[in-house]
Amino acid sequence: MEIEFNNFFKEELTINEIQEAIENGEVTSKELIMYYLHRIAEYDQDGPKINSILEINPDAIFIAEALDHERKVKGVRGPLHGIPVVLKDNIETNDSMHTSAGTLALENHISSNDAFLVEKLRNAGAVILGKANMTELANGMSNTMWAGYSSRGGQVLNPYGDANLFVGGSSSGSAVAVAANFSVLSVGTETDASILSPAIQNSVVGIKPTVGLISRQGIIPFTYSQDTAGPMARTVKDASILLGALVGVDKHDPATHKYEGISRLDYSEFLDLQGLNGAKIGVFKGGSKTFYESEEYDAELFEHAIQTLNEEGALVIEDIEIPSYHREWKREVLLSELKHSLENYLSKLPSHLPIHSISELIQFNKRIADRALKYGQNKLEEIVVLPNTLSNPDYLNAKLEDLYFSQYGIDFALKKYDLDAILFPSYIGSTICAKAAYPSIALPAGYKESGRPFGITFAGGAFSEGILIKLAYAFEQATKHRKSPKLI
Repeated sequence: MEIEFNNFFKEELTINEIQEAIENGEVTSKELIMYYLHRIAEYDQDGPKINSILEINPDAIFIAEALDHERKVKGVRGPLHGIPVVLKDNIETNDSMHTSAGTLALENHISSNDAFLVEKLRNAGAVILGKANMTELANGMSNTMWAGYSSRGGQVLNPYGDANLFVGGSSSGSAVAVAANFSVLSVGTETDASILSPAIQNSVVGIKPTVGLISRQGIIPFTYSQDTAGPMARTVKDASILLGALVGVDKHDPATHKYEGISRLDYSEFLDLQGLNGAKIGVFKGGSKTFYESEEYDAELFEHAIQTLNEEGALVIEDIEIPSYHREWKREVLLSELKHSLENYLSKLPSHLPIHSISELIQFNKRIADRALKYGQNKLEEIVVLPNTLSNPDYLNAKLEDLYFSQYGIDFALKKYDLDAILFPSYIGSTICAKAAYPSIALPAGYKESGRPFGITFAGGAFSEGILIKLAYAFEQATKHRKSPKLI
């Protein structure tokens, strides 16, 4: 005997469709959670074994039942009331789930606190459905580790192709969970391309906000300068709704303080079908030869995207210059901040856990090398010998140069060509935007002949999330590119 769901349930459900159906008495949040748990069982953990979900929240159904009851007696908290959200496994939750960043060393780590963004989601009425698999330590383990792999969770698969199709990283599971319809929404994190890359590879929408728009508190860190969480969804509208629930000033995160009075909780005013009409968009075509010859690029699909911008009334300036784009960015910032931030995080872990430093993590992995070191740990071995200080002159100069040249390059292009945003093919603008701490939004732009997704990225200056959402929404509605993957 199989579980039967009513006719409402289908792939590609949106927040608005769900809320309307619940209000009309067609479904409940409890039934919604059961539907997604069923899909996870059938397709993620069995069948094709997509492997995007690392852990399920054992209280998810109870939480949904409580929110159904609250809806009846008190009303609705907002658009996320009863909506399931999956979190990347480096985001702390104070419940029955673990927070491990994909490591075996932290597979039994239960956080004593919710991350600030998790508290925001709970207050908004979202149901935390589970934790998503990810590239281990947000790709802080090894230079040869395949994107989407973790020792604890194994390999996340791209639902649009064979097992060897690039899934993107490090928020691989977060992207795939919404792409394959295992959740309505998910949250990823990015240091450089970790939201944008898997969003592009899995034909979903990913927003990498300005650093500090969303609190960094309660996230296993990689850097101080570039880390940010961000929403992932199947539509721009749903991603923007989730973004509004995540933002806010956190007294424990200084990066958020500059948003006092600036950050908004509602991005719906930017969802304009005519958002491209009159917009000034600069097209960047100056990426490396290697990129344009790779499987990640499709000239015809990118030209179609540019054509759409023109047809929708945008003023398109082709082949713009970004002066510092090809600058050779130094590794000191990433390595020094990874050493310092991860060392600090590990040192504060509860005493019963097996590791409290990077050196202990390295030794732990060596003791179970057959399980933990499929791809080695050369990144950890490289940073463990660095001084645990951020006063090194090479680091300080690199940090200042990163910020100066990245912001100068983007600001120069925006000002020189009088632009609202810059258009990049795929996610090739991720590094300069990450160094600048500036926002980007990735979204589907078609499929290659092989079926592999292709996407584009809109990027802008600080605090330009609203503009980027406006452009992305108009493009999405004009093209309707996204197709659900066929899971067999």
